[in-house]
Amino acid sequence: MSLPPIQWFPGHMAAAMRDVARRLESVDVVVEVRDARLPLTSANPALAALIGRREHLLVLAKEDLAEPDLTARWIARLTRGGLRTVAVHGKEQRSVQRLQRLLSAAGGGRPSVRAMVLGIPNVGKSSVINGLLRRAAAKTEDRPGVTRDLRWFRVSPRLELMDTPGVLVPKIDTPEAQWKLALCGAVPMERFDLEAVIASFGAWLTAHPGHALAATDLTAFAVARGCVRRGGLPDLERAATIFLRDFNQGKLGRFTLDLPDEAEAP
Repeated sequence: MSLPPIQWFPGHMAAAMRDVARRLESVDVVVEVRDARLPLTSANPALAALIGRREHLLVLAKEDLAEPDLTARWIARLTRGGLRTVAVHGKEQRSVQRLQRLLSAAGGGRPSVRAMVLGIPNVGKSSVINGLLRRAAAKTEDRPGVTRDLRWFRVSPRLELMDTPGVLVPKIDTPEAQWKLALCGAVPMERFDLEAVIASFGAWLTAHPGHALAATDLTAFAVARGCVRRGGLPDLERAATIFLRDFNQGKLGRFTLDLPDEAEAP
């Protein structure tokens, strides 16, 4: 099933890009956050252009939803490419502390460090910040576009972090990138055909066997979850919404959709 082009670049994103470009002059380190399930697809090339030669740390967030062995391979590959990379689960302090150590060393001996956190919508930026702060200060919701403003947070006497709105590319060009970003929550549900996205994921599962979830039969899923209309007809729309929620809560298993052996060099 083909997907219609997904275009979602609201006004606040364009304004955020301009604001980020202005404020980069006041930061020492850029922390780019990507989804560990999509180490390449969740990158925004426009952000990379803004970062330029500034000190750059890469965080693969939501590591609890990705496949651990593939995350380790991605970290090795991205690090070889020159990006200091760490995987983080914002609610797991041991992984957050790995990032804390990288940030502490990133200032190059400065008495204080200011870092800007960048990424596309809903990759886990605010959860990473809350993990570093050890409190719920930055807004977190399982939907894109929640953070709208640039905000500073003091992590320690020598470290400040700026949270920024998620900024997606103006147009997601390839069908593969479209369904992957939609499935992982980077685009609001009303902007895409959810059943088509799940069908694309089902085709990916067929091409990549070995997962606990072998297929995405929405009719069977609807019946199993009690999503049935009058007359016994399955409510596929409701079932698809529940499927997406369960996928992004890890209830269907752990998946890495960008595979290091298949992806082009970062």
